Amino acid sequence: ITNLINRFYDIQSGRITYDGIPIRQIKKASLRGSLGMVLQDTHLFTGTVRENIRYGRLDATDEEIVSAAKLANAHYFISHLPEGYDTVLTADGANLLCITRVMLCLPPMLILDEATSSIDTRTESLIEKGMDSLMKDRTVFVIAHRLSTVRNSDAIMVLEHGEIIERGNHDELIKQQGKYYQLYMGMFELS
Repeated sequence: ITNLINRFYDIQSGRITYDGIPIRQIKKASLRGSLGMVLQDTHLFTGTVRENIRYGRLDATDEEIVSAAKLANAHYFISHLPEGYDTVLTADGANLLCITRVMLCLPPMLILDEATSSIDTRTESLIEKGMDSLMKDRTVFVIAHRLSTVRNSDAIMVLEHGEIIERGNHDELIKQQGKYYQLYMGMFELS
């Protein structure tokens, strides 16, 4: 689905629209420039925390970087690093910083593909609070196996073998007692 939205390849039949405009009529660079993406496998480059966050918007001021970090609930984590925003990065915290990058850009559409999968549940809870404000008035695609990530979504689609088998909000899907219900109840049995 995210490959189709990004036009990494075009659909053979059917239609995908963005604000009512068929995506085939939107230049790929313009389309992709309006999407913020946080993927499961996030890559950072060698540099400071500040430089890696600024990669989300190269003209961002230091104040805007700190503001984005606060929105992502990453500021506390960053400020406790040995050199704060000037700490040179390793792989730790990659997803958290990628989420902060997206918060710096504030794109109209977000794609979060297992964005919190490598983050512990405590940190995920902090990030989700910050992401609530980021998601307001935006279209957000959240791809997740951890169902707590999608619980507050307006529309949840359960896919199986590439097909949508259920669609609704959390309460509707729980009432249906289908696949989502089974997955959701199983998640809590394991907790």
